[in-house]
Amino acid sequence: MTVPHALAPLTIRMHAADNVAIVANDGGLPAGTVLASGLTLVDKVPQAHKVALEDIAEGGVVRRYNVPIGYALKAIAAGSWVHERLLQMPAARELEGLPIATVKPPEMPPLEGYTFEGYRNLDGSVGTRNILAITQTVQCVAGVVDFAVQRIKAELLPKYPNVDDVVGLSHSYGCGVAIDAPDAVIPIRTLRNISLNPNFGGEVMVISLGCEKLQPERLMPPGTILLIDERNVADVGDSAEAKLDVVCLQDDAHVGFMSMIESILRQAEEHLERLNARQRETVPASELVVGVQCGGSDAFSGVTANPAVGFCTDLLVRAGATVMFSEVTEVRDGIDQLTSRATTPAVAEAMVREMAWYDAYLDKGRVDRSANTTPGNKKGGLSNIVEKAMGSIVKSGSAAISGVIAPGEKAKQKGLLYAATPASDFICGTLQLAAGMNLHVFTTGRGTPYGLAEVPVIKVATRSDLARRWHDLMDINAGRIADGAASIEDVGWEMFQLMLEVASGRKKTWAEHWKLHNALVLFNPAPVT
Repeated sequence: MTVPHALAPLTIRMHAADNVAIVANDGGLPAGTVLASGLTLVDKVPQAHKVALEDIAEGGVVRRYNVPIGYALKAIAAGSWVHERLLQMPAARELEGLPIATVKPPEMPPLEGYTFEGYRNLDGSVGTRNILAITQTVQCVAGVVDFAVQRIKAELLPKYPNVDDVVGLSHSYGCGVAIDAPDAVIPIRTLRNISLNPNFGGEVMVISLGCEKLQPERLMPPGTILLIDERNVADVGDSAEAKLDVVCLQDDAHVGFMSMIESILRQAEEHLERLNARQRETVPASELVVGVQCGGSDAFSGVTANPAVGFCTDLLVRAGATVMFSEVTEVRDGIDQLTSRATTPAVAEAMVREMAWYDAYLDKGRVDRSANTTPGNKKGGLSNIVEKAMGSIVKSGSAAISGVIAPGEKAKQKGLLYAATPASDFICGTLQLAAGMNLHVFTTGRGTPYGLAEVPVIKVATRSDLARRWHDLMDINAGRIADGAASIEDVGWEMFQLMLEVASGRKKTWAEHWKLHNALVLFNPAPVT
């Protein structure tokens, strides 16, 4: 793709069969603009919005990505602005009769010789950061933990230079909930598996109130293995209570607030000493566990940033790494693309099962997948969830999908995995953390300062205008693809190399630089009492 000069009208058509294209020029194009094809714009068309390339009759198909993204509610003349108010959204694809493991992606040659400097854990996982995480059984203790964390950072952390940070795993769960409801397993296992994230080095420290429903032994039941050191493998639960480090605020030993704080600091120092002894070592790129996600999406997401992520996803899979893509409502309309790429019928059936569960979950709330799109998505040119999904799904690249992770579960294999999560940025990131993510990639078109304290977040701008304005928030400018200054492959390789640098600690992301940290948000589909 080339641009004759900066002011030349530029439109992007995703497929030869499409009857719409998006306007790429900053600020959009005014009515009367003559495109390179000779078509004259009837309306002013904002940047990222669609223009009709031909006359579309009332009821006619509006096609982008060679997929029907809607049906015209009235006749649309060639050169007109095509927006959400002119379209009727197609019905969701049925979950029966889908292609099952029919596409066999061509074997890609292994990508060997790429490494990063990571923290090897005793369970075999690798961290990209060395962090003390303090788990909370209930939101009631969040204020106390926050106070303690600030003191740990000020008084203790300077003594342990190999420890990157101390974070309190604050959340809104733990009590006032139907904790025995079937779906309550989701937030509980999410919090459990976040506590075991590779970036925390197996050091699990728990702060409990005492009277909450989510008791420490329920959070970390027998069978949860914590590798504290090579001589001390702890099987946490009733059989080994002393092995799980719990500070209970309601214990009689705590007389006054400062007694609680000193107890937390005393226990934290033991963990900090062990974490400080860890050293980075050279590990293969196959030890990366990357979560990919998009937020604040626009019509460029599926043109620039997400395709570049998809190319990078293929590089990571070739290197033997683990890549998770997610967001149920943002892939639901491409379910046939996913089931066809499954390595086995069982993987395809697992994806269908997760989609069906989520369909029922939305139906219970009397909404459907159309509730996903935001005002910002629409302002950025995305007419509906069908169009958004087509641009979102390309983050998964072209590799075969080898596994499915249910909400809150931990990834148990390498390769390209589908992690079934809500599309909410905060909940998706939280669930990918639980799955074992040690590096996060987040694409955005409208712009978001999203970040996580627990893992580095590489943010990718879909547009050069956003990258220029948010120059100290965006790590990669994929907008260069639309500008003609770089190819999808160029940006994909840039992303891959940056991942290795960030994972090694040689570079910090902007979110790390500014310490921009979004809260953990547990997905709790069970009732609140």
